[in-house]
Amino acid sequence: MLSLISRFPMRYSLVAAGLLSAGQALAQTGDEPVELTMYYPVAVGGALTDVVDGLVSDFEDEHPNIDVEAIYAGNYDDTRVRAMSAIEAGDAPQLSVMFSIDLFDLIEQDAIVAFDDLVETEEEQAWLDSFYPGLMENGQLDGQTYGIPFQRSTIVLYWNKDAFEAAGLDPEQPPETWEEMAEMGAAVREASDGEQWGVMVPSTGYPYWMFQAFAFQNGHRLMSEDGTEVYFDDPAAIEALEYWVSLADEHAAMPDGTIEWGTLRQNFLEQSTAMIWHSTGNLTAVREEADFDFGVAMLPMKTQRGSPTGGGNFYLFKDSSEEEQQAAMTFIRWMTAPERAAAWSIETGYMGVSPAAYETEALQDYIETFPPAAVARDQLEHGTAELATYQGGRVRRALDNAVQAALTGQMSPEEALTQAQREADAALRRYAR
Repeated sequence: MLSLISRFPMRYSLVAAGLLSAGQALAQTGDEPVELTMYYPVAVGGALTDVVDGLVSDFEDEHPNIDVEAIYAGNYDDTRVRAMSAIEAGDAPQLSVMFSIDLFDLIEQDAIVAFDDLVETEEEQAWLDSFYPGLMENGQLDGQTYGIPFQRSTIVLYWNKDAFEAAGLDPEQPPETWEEMAEMGAAVREASDGEQWGVMVPSTGYPYWMFQAFAFQNGHRLMSEDGTEVYFDDPAAIEALEYWVSLADEHAAMPDGTIEWGTLRQNFLEQSTAMIWHSTGNLTAVREEADFDFGVAMLPMKTQRGSPTGGGNFYLFKDSSEEEQQAAMTFIRWMTAPERAAAWSIETGYMGVSPAAYETEALQDYIETFPPAAVARDQLEHGTAELATYQGGRVRRALDNAVQAALTGQMSPEEALTQAQREADAALRRYAR
């Protein structure tokens, strides 16, 4: 694989001039290379492991006294399990890319270090302050920063312009509202004589994430900022799940039952559905593989626009030496520098994590030729933090089960969310403040 530097020529002089901080100097003074282990997930498929390997190789070329072993650890849940198992076994990695919403669990287990504790210079503080605030919500607690944005996303709407045109719809006009999405989806289904679905929203993988988007679009936030309470059975949340169910039951725009996260991009590419809700992390793969004209838009609204942010943050683990922590921070700063963030966004579809990334010549040129690359960033204005609480796995599982029970007709939306609220309250009872 060609390096990202050769594939996307950029102003890398900034790296040498501006990023060799005191921490980097410390990491490069020893006779032996500082060895780092990093776990990372892939949640959208595609050749992202090759992209990560290319970045790590470029970093090691520039920093010969730091060796990084980047280990693909599965999806986000797999990566969390592997990292925590390694910590319990006394073989903790120095850093990892993990779910941004793992924050509360990692803090409760006293596993991670606040980046604020390692910042020593004004330059380092400026770096810490350089990210989009909307992406920092899931990485900060009580005034401390524990997670640095890396492979971050919002949910976006992909639509097939050819299918819209065949259904008599304006191919350049995606749905703006819930009502329009249902109507357009039904029109596609009817025009195709039942051969093509109008819309698919995944209900496996991360159903809580999709549901959170629906709820937020209906003006409702599902959790408290301190991670101790959730509000699953609010009338606005129930109405949101009722709408999701109605896409199949009432409008016949979406198939009944569960829709798989892992195969949904392929469903779209094979044109079995005209619209999908999915991560912007799929954007580059869709662009490379689609043999039809498609568009990308912000999600439709009920009372307001909105999508939860998603994806992974960098974390630093406590069970490492000061030298290792400084070397890890050097690597994270390098990986999130504007030029790398821009290249990562172009390669994958994930967001550039800082305003400076979108000011690079490479990303500006890319957006000019491919405007969908700016949709996730623009949607940040209407974003909200992803569902994150203490006992996060149990709480999300309760909500996932509720969503699937409603979509498969096992329970009504109200019954399902009432049960999920009871289960979440039980999990969070000891954290109430």
